Amino acid sequence: MPRPTPAQLAYGSCTVIFSTLAMLLLSQTGSGIGIAVIALAALALGVLVAMTVPLPVPRAAARDAEAEPGPQEAEAARHVPAQSRRGSGRRVPSKL
Repeated sequence: MPRPTPAQLAYGSCTVIFSTLAMLLLSQTGSGIGIAVIALAALALGVLVAMTVPLPVPRAAARDAEAEPGPQEAEAARHVPAQSRRGSGRRVPSKL
């Protein structure tokens, strides 16, 4: 499993803090069990948010993905008529 990025840590931590505060204020619980349930729910929500933050793509992999046409583009290029690949097919009269 890859290490979390700084963005994942920041998003997850902010989610835990703000969701805990919001749930505690909205529920107005005072019991220890209620606070523990809210803390666990906020922690689970923070982990979920941190794991759904997209991971950065390495630059070399992104450059290679742009350079190589995918199977759909290669298939589409194969079915393009030869006339449209070379030009319009009309002859331009040459000036003598």
